[in-house]
Amino acid sequence: MAFSAIGACGLNLSAETVEQEADSLATQLLELEVVANRATSKTPVAFTNISKDELLKSNDGRDITYLLQATPSVITTSDAGSGIGYTSMRVRGTDASRINVTANGVPINDAESHRVYWVNMPDLASSLRDVQIQRGAGTSTNGAGAFGASVNMMTDAPSEKSYAEVSGSYGMYNTNRETLRVGSGTLGEHWSFDARLSHLGSDGYIERATSQLWSYFGQAAYKSYNTQIRLLAFGGKEKTYMAWDYASKEQMEEYGRRYNPCGEYTDSEGKRAYYSDQMDNFIQHHFQLLLSQHLGDYFYLNAALHYTNDDGYYDQYKTSRTLVEYGLSPFLNAEGEEVKKSDLIRMKFNQNHFGGANVNLTFRNDRWNATFGLAGSQFYGHHFGQIKWVRNYMGPINPLQRYYDNAGHKMDLNSFLRTTYTINSYLSAFADLQFRHIRYTIKGISDNYDWNIGSMAQLNVKENWNFFNPKLGLNFEYGNHRAFASWAVAQKEPTRDNFTDASPGQYPKSEYLNDFELGYTYSTSLFNVGVNLYYMLYKDQLVATGELSDTGNALTVNVPDSYRAGIELQGALKPCDWFDWTINMTFSRNRIKNFVEYIYEDEWTNPITIECGDTPIAFSPDFILNNSFNFHVAGFDGSLNSHYVSKQYLTNAHSEEAILDPYFVSDLHLSYTFKKVIGIKELKLGFSIYNIFNEKYFNNGYAGAGYYMDGDQRVIYRYAGYAAQAPAHVMGTVTLKF
Repeated sequence: MAFSAIGACGLNLSAETVEQEADSLATQLLELEVVANRATSKTPVAFTNISKDELLKSNDGRDITYLLQATPSVITTSDAGSGIGYTSMRVRGTDASRINVTANGVPINDAESHRVYWVNMPDLASSLRDVQIQRGAGTSTNGAGAFGASVNMMTDAPSEKSYAEVSGSYGMYNTNRETLRVGSGTLGEHWSFDARLSHLGSDGYIERATSQLWSYFGQAAYKSYNTQIRLLAFGGKEKTYMAWDYASKEQMEEYGRRYNPCGEYTDSEGKRAYYSDQMDNFIQHHFQLLLSQHLGDYFYLNAALHYTNDDGYYDQYKTSRTLVEYGLSPFLNAEGEEVKKSDLIRMKFNQNHFGGANVNLTFRNDRWNATFGLAGSQFYGHHFGQIKWVRNYMGPINPLQRYYDNAGHKMDLNSFLRTTYTINSYLSAFADLQFRHIRYTIKGISDNYDWNIGSMAQLNVKENWNFFNPKLGLNFEYGNHRAFASWAVAQKEPTRDNFTDASPGQYPKSEYLNDFELGYTYSTSLFNVGVNLYYMLYKDQLVATGELSDTGNALTVNVPDSYRAGIELQGALKPCDWFDWTINMTFSRNRIKNFVEYIYEDEWTNPITIECGDTPIAFSPDFILNNSFNFHVAGFDGSLNSHYVSKQYLTNAHSEEAILDPYFVSDLHLSYTFKKVIGIKELKLGFSIYNIFNEKYFNNGYAGAGYYMDGDQRVIYRYAGYAAQAPAHVMGTVTLKF
């Protein structure tokens, strides 16, 4: 990361510095919105700001997750192996369903899965002004609870001057990106318009893991001395071949490292074949109406109306499936034999509507900085599945027969009061009190077959939660020194799958977190150093134990006691104008106390339990290192970014047979910018080599276990699949600004 953005533990720009750097009224008004929704230098939480320049430095089409991977405690994953398509991120080991994401203070997480599918918003980084990552419980925010981190994105400020920009990238695996950005500049002293269109495509490193992605961003803005109003629309359309099943190491040895088991079946000649339409198809639109308003000398109002519409499905070939699980009857084949299992093609649909409003009123004077916030939202999600085809089926099938159909409805009400009080020139106190009410229902027919009743399981979920989340802290600043201490409570409701996969009436409880943070930084013009200590103590954290529901689904179960504890270290050195060095590392210990593993015979019947004692939490490495050497001479920019991630367990059972090996990956970015070339305001040529040292590594996977009886002996076996990542590969980028 750039020298100015390394602050993570308080090395961020102060509000005063930000205001000094503001170059327009629009930007000043936008800064008020940032203060209302984000941590500042006086907020006692661990956070990192990533500027637009930092985002654009390596933005050649890879998802935002990969543009943020140099920040402390962050690791990334990619199903296709090249950073385009389905990607995700973890912070301090917590997965995407526990990372709160907002854009301009508006929730982006899916209200049911609590995840953000970045593939639905490709190239959004090209329309972002900056990003702030808060680690831990963070400050009160809208949407799903932050149980490990929050990511607060701000979209581009309205343009002050007219512009046009064309950018194109191309690299290995036929990876390409084309982007057009235009802006009107200020018209009639008040109005401005901005727009972006993008296309991204890739064949993927993994076989057939193709992506065809389209996205857009549009903004109309009005500003006066005290007021800014913005109407935004952004979204995307994706068509992605599945690569999320992952291959075992044995399969990779037989078929190659790029082998993709998704869509595979045996044709009529007994040969391996692949279903060409094994695709995920989804469209997502976001609409936001934003208001920033000065109210005298001390009060500032930020308000938003928002609506998100999702619509999509995935098309999937399934081999040897039990017909009754799809609402079909067994049939007699040509030889008169009863067929209970057959290959089939299913389509699973999801249609979502999510809308709401939020308002923040901020009061600021010499001692007080207080914000009162209110937010409310409604979500409606419709899920259904259809049977497209069954091999050799003899019997009545309605066209695209629907075999499950259910709907979820969620109401989320949130209020908070956050204040910072300056006690004296060195010390300030922080308090953040949030109340959140959630009502969630699911009704209809599940996609799980209940063998106990001989039909598809019925869903009748009615849950209410009331969460009170206090956060308290102290912040100390003296000269080049800054220190803080904080305690925060976060509570989080279960996801949709936690309910639909559970046995009826045996639903999980909400999760509870006590987050303790202690940080110190020392900053000079030559170097910055920082340390942050955290202890995240969980009650009833939901984890996978191997346990299955009555319908055979893998369950996530509330475990009484677990924790994440760690030390985040950061440093930055800038000995001269043309070079800087930044580094951060995380040492952590992540444990479930007294973990009990469930293992089934033939992965379905006669469960046994194994008491494992205290075990590492899955996908939670003990050590993460990010290092960056950055050069800037005249128009030349270069950076060598390295990432090291230690061993990760694929399950919570501490099995050495199911791990992700440590990996060390380095990326080289080079660019040169020409000014005023043949009528062009700016011409930038970029070249990147990813995984420059050709590391053969995996950054994601899954694992399971079962047992069988060999005479009187029980034999336990384990299996795993791995997300292979691309070896050394290159991308070139050309950007023209007019």
